[in-house]
Amino acid sequence: MKLLITGGAGFVGSSLALSLKNNYPHYEIYVLDNLKRKGSELNVARLSKAGIHFVHGDIRNKEDFDAIPPVDALIEASAEPSVLAGLNGTPDYLINTNLFGTVNCLNFALKSKANVLFLSTSRVYPIKAIETLNFEESDTRFVLTDQQPIPGVSSKGIAENFPLDGARSLYGTTKLASELIIQEYNEFYGLKTVINRCGVITGPWQMGKADQGVMVLWVAKHYFEQQLAYIGYGGTGKQTRDMLHIADLYRLIDWELHHIDEVNGEILNAGGGVESSASLQELTRICQEVTGRTIPINPVTENRAADIRLYITDNTKVTNRTGWKPELGIREIVTDITAWLDENRAALEPILK
Repeated sequence: MKLLITGGAGFVGSSLALSLKNNYPHYEIYVLDNLKRKGSELNVARLSKAGIHFVHGDIRNKEDFDAIPPVDALIEASAEPSVLAGLNGTPDYLINTNLFGTVNCLNFALKSKANVLFLSTSRVYPIKAIETLNFEESDTRFVLTDQQPIPGVSSKGIAENFPLDGARSLYGTTKLASELIIQEYNEFYGLKTVINRCGVITGPWQMGKADQGVMVLWVAKHYFEQQLAYIGYGGTGKQTRDMLHIADLYRLIDWELHHIDEVNGEILNAGGGVESSASLQELTRICQEVTGRTIPINPVTENRAADIRLYITDNTKVTNRTGWKPELGIREIVTDITAWLDENRAALEPILK
């Protein structure tokens, strides 16, 4: 099998490429990346060492696909992934990458007759709808209840039939627009596709920062003994997310890659679920226990733009369709990230400290 992974030097793309090459050494894997994200350059040597073909290019430029031969499948893992991207009034790069870049990927897939696995985001779900959900406040986190004013949500989290009316961040909008175009290519061009709406993906080799990659950021700030802040919702650190270890996401992508006919045309939520979720307050405690370090965390009561109180993925549909469910919990994720920091401290300290 020949594969192309866009965003292939990024955290998700490189992790998937390396795992696929490790499990299927005979597969020919190409990765395309513009190396815009700080730290992505570290992955180029790792990819090359594994026998993966790195192409320095940009999905915004359709000509950059000319350097890649026809493939059997395309994993679209590229993105400008920040929820805050474009909110400063200049959304051009965001839209050109996340929307028009996807169109270039689809046209390359069509030309190659390749199947498409698209990594979308839970951010397609509207902010105001999520913020008006019924929740309870426990000692350490916000918790969804079963009685809700709209469909597609329960104590298990948010499902695929959650209403899509309303604003969701420019980032989420570009990913939703891409989803709609993918569905058109599936229906009218016969392209085999599957869309995965992922929650927070994390693990070793993610270059976490304040607006994207919060899990690695939180662990790294403890590890390097820096400062953090609980931002918004009273500054208590009770806002809650589920976390999906990259190794768990890989297992789903591997399954879809080899069973595309069983999920062709589907949209699937994929995240850590309730079992692998934590509030910032709970994450702090686990980071303290795993790293052995306690750092100052300042409360900031004001909310940030586009923030939400809680998001948990309801994995019911993806589990029913594929048998997949996440296996790694919050403590295992923190332990893995800490071990990675230990092994690569000299390279990572300038980026993550």
